[in-house]
Amino acid sequence: MRGGRAGPYDGAVRVHVLKRLLVGEPLSTAQARHERLSKVTGLAIFASDNLSSVAYASEEILRVLIIAGPAALELSTPIAVAIAGVIAIVIYSYRQTILAYPQGASDYIVAKDNIGAAAGLTAGSALLIDYTLTVAVSVSAGIAALTSAFPALFPLRVWLCVGAIGLIAVGNLRGLRESGRLFALPSYLFIGGLLALIGVGFARYPATGAPPDPTAAEPVVALSAFLILRAFASGAVALTGIEAVADGVTAFKPPEVVNARAVLAVLAVIMTLLFVGTTALADLYDVVPQAHETVVSQLARQVFGGGLIYYYIQGVSMLILVLAANTAFADFPRLAFFMARDGYLPRQFSNRGDRLVFSNGVVMLTVVAASLIVIFDGDTHALIPLYAVGVFTSFTLSQASMVRRWLRLRPPRWPWRVAISTLGATTTGTVLVVVAATKFLDGAWIVIALIAILIMTLVAIRRHYEDVAGQLSLDGYGSPEEISHTVLVLVGDLHRGVVEALQYARTLSPGAKAVYVETDPERTRRLEEKWGRHGLGVPLVVLNSPYRSLLGPLLEYVQHLTERPGKHVVTMVIPEFIPARWWQHLLHNQTALLIKGALLFRRNVIVTDVPYHLKH
Repeated sequence: MRGGRAGPYDGAVRVHVLKRLLVGEPLSTAQARHERLSKVTGLAIFASDNLSSVAYASEEILRVLIIAGPAALELSTPIAVAIAGVIAIVIYSYRQTILAYPQGASDYIVAKDNIGAAAGLTAGSALLIDYTLTVAVSVSAGIAALTSAFPALFPLRVWLCVGAIGLIAVGNLRGLRESGRLFALPSYLFIGGLLALIGVGFARYPATGAPPDPTAAEPVVALSAFLILRAFASGAVALTGIEAVADGVTAFKPPEVVNARAVLAVLAVIMTLLFVGTTALADLYDVVPQAHETVVSQLARQVFGGGLIYYYIQGVSMLILVLAANTAFADFPRLAFFMARDGYLPRQFSNRGDRLVFSNGVVMLTVVAASLIVIFDGDTHALIPLYAVGVFTSFTLSQASMVRRWLRLRPPRWPWRVAISTLGATTTGTVLVVVAATKFLDGAWIVIALIAILIMTLVAIRRHYEDVAGQLSLDGYGSPEEISHTVLVLVGDLHRGVVEALQYARTLSPGAKAVYVETDPERTRRLEEKWGRHGLGVPLVVLNSPYRSLLGPLLEYVQHLTERPGKHVVTMVIPEFIPARWWQHLLHNQTALLIKGALLFRRNVIVTDVPYHLKH
């Protein structure tokens, strides 16, 4: 503090205090092992995406079938059972993948390791997009559960979504263990609430059956194989997030592989029970999708009425849906780390933050997912068509890669492993074709195009890093050239800050010179008068600028110097006074910043700032 007022340093301290308040105190690298997850917490973090999909996957099936009329809704349960079969196959396949890749069975790593870089980049790009959509879809569906119970909040849904994403991001920036504590309880409350809804719903259903439905006898003339496949594709969003456990094997406590496989097995049982049970219950109670109320909300109203238990179901549904985004927040940064480590993403994504998490990945996911929410107006059903293409692309590539791995290495029981992985690849590949075909015009084409664009971007990043490494390599590098040197001090006036810059420049070179660009002859005359008294004997070079341009004459002069024979380096010393308060910067032109930007990309030019800090 200076004179009781806050300076720039004090502002930086306040930012640091705020960061510590939100994120927590830094953790040492040695504490990383203590940030591991138990099976109970791991299930809450990595499986919340799958568990939460119960709240909207069944509804997506019904939304497609209703096109053919209410009588077509009876097909929802068989479709859910078929999807449950796919869930079982995929989870069993990933349990094998975890055995083969105990250090993390990311689809990107598996595909790149066994098929090649192109397959790995395709899987990685698909997952990056899918994780982003997971956040947007889960959060928007969670807020939809809230607005179903409290319709007055519907106009605020976009801001509620963005705020929820921000809270989840802060939880993840605080670290795995703290986010696990935060997210574990809502996951298990949701499981208990849905089991109660399913159990009580079936128990209370009249033994004589539902009241006669006058529409039940209507012929389903519009129902077709394409519509059934489209309903299947819409419900297949229930599978998103299964790969998260395999990606995060190293996040579990030892024995990591055993714990990860156990979580997958439990997930398969719970997921199948909740998904099929909810879908069958909706069919039993003749629930029809509505614009402003979710299917789960309608079921809870019919089973429990509008009392406390109804609001409990809606509350835990909202929590699990919002917190399901945590699966993506757990795995997006880890996948970005793997890809950055291999040079396909900026290296900043491989850095751990203060709390031993990949903070840059968390921040990037937050920004992009929040942008999607705003673009699509927080509408879950507008985002759903973009969903599932990415995850089934990565599923298929991962399982096909495992087939090739088993055939190449031939470990014990390899024929059985080949059969399981082949079944997994065939199943997910078939679902991928169905999803892409039935949702292509609804928005799946956007994801396909984005995957292609992202792959090209990743390849370009890798080429850049390879090019930089080649240019910086010492292989074949001989003796460096001799360097000649000119030191210039850019001046616009003569004051204390300039005098200190002149002193500094003379320590670099006794032959340092000052440079002034003349835009007004009268100002030049006054400067030359002061220079004789306070210029420290440093020569002053005046560059004429008939068109009052500062940069033009200066850049021409610097270019002239750098074109001298041999390697000639110009060091440009720029005096810059620093105001005491942030708002005072707005009162001064940013000439120094403009000049630094103009000289940054010039060869053999070095720019040095000499700051002079004002006191108030």
